[in-house]
Amino acid sequence: MLVFEVPKVFKKDFKYSFCKGCDHGVAIRLMAELIDELNLKENTILTTSIGCSVTMYDFLNLDCIEAPHGRAMAVATGVKRAKPSKFVITYQGDGDFASIGLAESMHASLRGECVTAICINNTTYGMTGGQLGPTTLMGQVTTTSPRGRNREYYGYPIRIAEQIALCDGTAYSARVALDTVANIKKAKAAVKKAFEVQQKGLGTGFVEILSTCPTNWNMSPKEAHERVRNEMMKVFPLGVYKDVTEE
Repeated sequence: MLVFEVPKVFKKDFKYSFCKGCDHGVAIRLMAELIDELNLKENTILTTSIGCSVTMYDFLNLDCIEAPHGRAMAVATGVKRAKPSKFVITYQGDGDFASIGLAESMHASLRGECVTAICINNTTYGMTGGQLGPTTLMGQVTTTSPRGRNREYYGYPIRIAEQIALCDGTAYSARVALDTVANIKKAKAAVKKAFEVQQKGLGTGFVEILSTCPTNWNMSPKEAHERVRNEMMKVFPLGVYKDVTEE
């Protein structure tokens, strides 16, 4: 029987609130493990925003600030400038980071704010009912694109990791997935690198995480992970798009 130690930064009485098969739980655990391993708990301030990410403070025993929809990077900028010695993280969905919050996200990265941003890309607005979002795939049916996403009406999906990599202030930008054990290990390494560039004061660290949304996709967890591999990765290839430590 396998026994997994719960990261110390987790609250002892948290209640799991995500849908079955959702990858938010895995992403949060990776962050929690790294906060423990790097001894960051007492120095971390977490910024969440509106969406499924808003429940982060129900899980983690950290100082947390809930930002208005799309404004997490702006709030994180204020926190970091007011308290530059603090370790500042944002945890956002793709709709929050790359739609309503795109200006805040891009300009924080252009300024090279020394914060770490984690963005969960599940190609939909998960919390509010599965509407079309900035990363919705071409042809994908959602509650607001019943005939599928098309170029003429909706345009193309944004490739977030590539866009953030183009910002001069970005120190690290990568895209990872959580569909297999091997990819989960790579995801943890990417988040660790994004943490480290903040610790070194090199600029903005960003990780886009391809995630499932079985409920709004109307799929089983197994089918949802197959969709991540067979559909999402073709449009959003995994990899490191910028790493100033390797330049």
